[in-house]
Amino acid sequence: MALQETALPILNNAWGLAHDFERVLKDNGCGALVREEITTLQVNAGKLCNQACHHCHVEAGPKRTEIMTREVAERILELLSAGPSITTVDITGGAPELNSNFQWIVRESHKLGRHVIDRCNLTVLFEPGQERLAEFLAQHGVEIIASLPCYTAENVDQQRGRGVFEKSIHALQRLNGLGYGAPGSNLMLNLVYNPLGASLPPPQEKLEADYKKHLYERFGIQFHRLFTLANMPIKRFAAFLNQGGKYESYMGLLVNHFNSTTVPKLMCRSLVSVGWDGKLYDCDFNQMLDIEMGESGKALTIWELDSFASLIGNRIGTGSHCFGCTAGAGSSCGGSLQ
Repeated sequence: MALQETALPILNNAWGLAHDFERVLKDNGCGALVREEITTLQVNAGKLCNQACHHCHVEAGPKRTEIMTREVAERILELLSAGPSITTVDITGGAPELNSNFQWIVRESHKLGRHVIDRCNLTVLFEPGQERLAEFLAQHGVEIIASLPCYTAENVDQQRGRGVFEKSIHALQRLNGLGYGAPGSNLMLNLVYNPLGASLPPPQEKLEADYKKHLYERFGIQFHRLFTLANMPIKRFAAFLNQGGKYESYMGLLVNHFNSTTVPKLMCRSLVSVGWDGKLYDCDFNQMLDIEMGESGKALTIWELDSFASLIGNRIGTGSHCFGCTAGAGSSCGGSLQ
C-alpha cells in the first residue's frame, strides 16, 4: 500500500511517460534495448489451459484452441540444433503439457543437451492423460517453475479458482516424492509469486524464506527458489484493473518506480520468444500484445531464419508494459532482477 501512496503524487506525469518507455530509458542514461547473445529460447506451446487465472497475461483457458503443431515444433528444433549458444529451452503456455507435442519437444531438446524448463501450473498433473507426467519430467531432468501466488488457500483460490490450492499442494508433494526440490537435488523445483492485486511484489529473498517456512511446516514441502513477478498491465489483468478503475494508478506505480539498474539484466536481451504459430517476438509479453519482430508490418517467423543467431544486435520492441519489468527490484521470468 505504501508503494501506491508514494506513486500517486506524481501520477499525472507518470501516466504521460507510460506511453513512452524509450524516452524514459533515454532520460535515465540507458541506451536502446538491443538483443545480445541469445541463451534462452522461450516456446509458447499454445493457449490451451485447464485453468483461467485472473492475472493471466496470456488469457489462457480450457476453451482456447491456439495450439502449436508438430510442423512448427520440428522447425524450432531444427533452428535450436543450429544455435549452440542457446542453452535453455523454456516451455510455456497456457498449460504447455496439454499440447500433444510437449513431451516430444522435451525429449528432442534433451537430446541436444539443452536445459529444459517447464512453466507448470501444478494442477495439470491431475488432468486425464497426464498421470505419468511428473515421472516423465523427472526422467528428463526438466526444471519445473510452478505457479503458486501465495502459501494460503484463500488467496490462491481467489486468483486461480476454487480448489486449486489443495491440488497444487498435492502436486508439490508428489514432485518432492520424486526428488524435486530437495537440498542438493538436480531436479530443480522453483515457485512463482505474483501479487493478488495492483501492487509491486515484496522483496524476493524475505518472501522466499516465508514460503519455505510455511510450506515445510504445514505440508512438508521443499523447493529451491521463489521468483517474484510483477503483474503485467496487459490482457486479463488489464481488464481487471480497468473494471476497478485502477489501471492509471497501477501504471503510475510502475512508472514512478522505474529502476534503471534493472535494464542491463532484462530477459529480452538474451531471449527469443516463439509463438504457437511460429511467429517471433522479443518476449512473451510482446507476443501477447502482438508486437511482432519484423519491419514494415510484416511479422518475422521461424521459416525465414537460418539461425536464431541472426537476431543478435536487433532492436527490441518496447511499450508501456515494459515498466512492469523495470519497476522496483525488476521482474523477469527468473524473478527479481536485484
